Amino acid sequence: MIKVHHLDNSRSQRILWMLEEVSVPYEIQRYQRDKSTMLAPASLKKVHPLGKAPVLEDNGLILAESGAIIEYLQETYDAEGVLKPSALAERQQYRYWMHYAEGSLMPLLVMKLIFGRLGKPPMPWLIRPIAGAIGQGVQKNYIDKQLTTHMDFLEQHLAVNPYFAGYQFSAADIQMSFPVEAINARAGLGKYPRLNAWLSNVTARPAYQKALENGGPFTIMR
Repeated sequence: MIKVHHLDNSRSQRILWMLEEVSVPYEIQRYQRDKSTMLAPASLKKVHPLGKAPVLEDNGLILAESGAIIEYLQETYDAEGVLKPSALAERQQYRYWMHYAEGSLMPLLVMKLIFGRLGKPPMPWLIRPIAGAIGQGVQKNYIDKQLTTHMDFLEQHLAVNPYFAGYQFSAADIQMSFPVEAINARAGLGKYPRLNAWLSNVTARPAYQKALENGGPFTIMR
């Protein structure tokens, strides 16, 4: 049986969702973040040298990186190809969003998380005011402007495509779910009705809800 090494409140939630979409049985090995650092426990390094989640085990294969895992599951277990478009133009969109999610969008969201936590514990109290001011300045003058550009881009794309790869729900939507949920948590989607509608639509899918039930409480870190 497939095993998912699942860290709480992390990208590994997408892997559970993907497995539910392809109706493949799996077991979950759970890991909890350190409450003070919010980092993954050292025990994950016994599974993969980077010590991060998700990691998937299947028939002796140990595979890390969300996009690589999702593509593997689609190629291996989506026998009817329902989670990858067949038309050339939509396949190109599919490939783009599979890479864009982690290559272009998530680095900005990680930066927003890090700079947003400057000036807070465990930062020494004496320098919290200065660190907090630096963090706010970097967000205002760089990160938030970049995020606005990306959010406008996503909103425009969804104005003519109900899903990221076109007219068909695909694994690209699963891959894009975590960064869009992170945007919602860290910046808000109030000005982006199409992004809001897409997120409500895909998270209402039975497979997404079943993955939440199996994976446990899921909250994006702010």
